[in-house]
Amino acid sequence: MEAYKQEFIEFMAQSDVLKFGEFTLKSGRKAPFFMNAGSYVTGTQLKRLGQYYAKAIHEHYGEDFDVLFGPAYKGIPLSVATAIAFSDLYGKDIRYCSNRKEAKDHGDAGILLGSSLKDGDKVVIIEDVTTSGKSIEETFPILKAQGNVQIIGLMVSLNRMEKGKGEQSALEEIKETYGFDAHAIVTMAEVIEHLYNRPYQGKIYIDDTIKQAIDAYYEQYGAK
Repeated sequence: MEAYKQEFIEFMAQSDVLKFGEFTLKSGRKAPFFMNAGSYVTGTQLKRLGQYYAKAIHEHYGEDFDVLFGPAYKGIPLSVATAIAFSDLYGKDIRYCSNRKEAKDHGDAGILLGSSLKDGDKVVIIEDVTTSGKSIEETFPILKAQGNVQIIGLMVSLNRMEKGKGEQSALEEIKETYGFDAHAIVTMAEVIEHLYNRPYQGKIYIDDTIKQAIDAYYEQYGAK
């Protein structure tokens, strides 16, 4: 596993973004782990987060794209932090763009924040995590309504590796439905591999009990 992935897993745990225990998800599923990107709240955390996203995007999509699109609301700081990091790490200016939940009719009018989109733009969508793919259902028509843009792919921080609407993971369903790639900085399998019975800062995040609960969860909800 790449060093930046190991660092990112530890960073998620240290930032209390990735938690283990018992959680009821929006879908109604009861899960032994939960991820909340809203727990990244400091400048240092956002700087590091942008760097991890930039490294993963560079690994999977290279530099041949123009815009990072972060769907409102959590995608807004993600797109900004990652655009800054991409410039710092790779010396290339990428524009950032996000949507408003409601269009603005005065001043900086319209549905978009940041850069406008134009014909020929190559776009990478950036999100925290996706379980059902619902946000892409909302984002895809917004992007296509702006012009003849090419969506290169999607990057999320964690692939939960569980069923979406069908038997496949949400990321696989997105690939099939929309025809563009979808990747994550890390997968849940990589998280387990790195943290299981391995102390980090004096704490074991995934012990035998948590591991059994995760295994049982994937027995029921794991993607094929």
